Amino acid sequence: MVDHEREETSLPFEGVVIGADGLPRCWWPGGDPLYLDYHDREWGRPVADERRLLEKLCLEGFQAGLSWLTILRKRDHFRAAFAGFDPAAVASFDDGDERRLMADTGIVRNRAKIRATITNARRYPNLVAEFGSLSAFVWRHEAPADRRPPRIDHATLLAQTTSGEARAMSADLRRRGWAFVGPTTAYSTMEAAGVVNDHLEGCHVRPLVERDRAAFVRPMASLGDNPR
Repeated sequence: MVDHEREETSLPFEGVVIGADGLPRCWWPGGDPLYLDYHDREWGRPVADERRLLEKLCLEGFQAGLSWLTILRKRDHFRAAFAGFDPAAVASFDDGDERRLMADTGIVRNRAKIRATITNARRYPNLVAEFGSLSAFVWRHEAPADRRPPRIDHATLLAQTTSGEARAMSADLRRRGWAFVGPTTAYSTMEAAGVVNDHLEGCHVRPLVERDRAAFVRPMASLGDNPR
């Protein structure tokens, strides 16, 4: 989950700041170059890649109780430690891997979150067998336009920590044995993967994300899936 409570300055619209490059953007990246790049190039862009979606779900779980910038700074090390979030590779992790990860200062050394990541990778094949892919499962929880806020402004984004669709996605995952996938984690994953566009009105990235979402081909669920 991005840090929606970072300090705001120089607001042309509430929650929008003008950067050193003259571009208006959401306030939460502050001036950190890594965070700015994440905001401009990645957050909200639609994703269907399986490894990236598994990574986003797991790292959003690791972020619980921490800042997203902390996770972002460690993300490359997380990728190395968790075999690039390849589901089959992570599913094969054993007690020795758990000890290795608990000794790895480059990641967040939380045993419950490490075990949850391994558990989720082991549950991944069952989800794929049911829906065809993790991406099809995630995108089937996209909200219809009429169930989204009519305007994403500062107050709306601060209040929007989850949604009915995110609660349903969380419940669906937990029912299938996934861990550290609560409603807030589910919604943060949806924000990061472009299932929703939560860039503020006035942010220069918002129309770019809308363009990408309009061109994006939603992954289809398998024929065995029963759409809700």
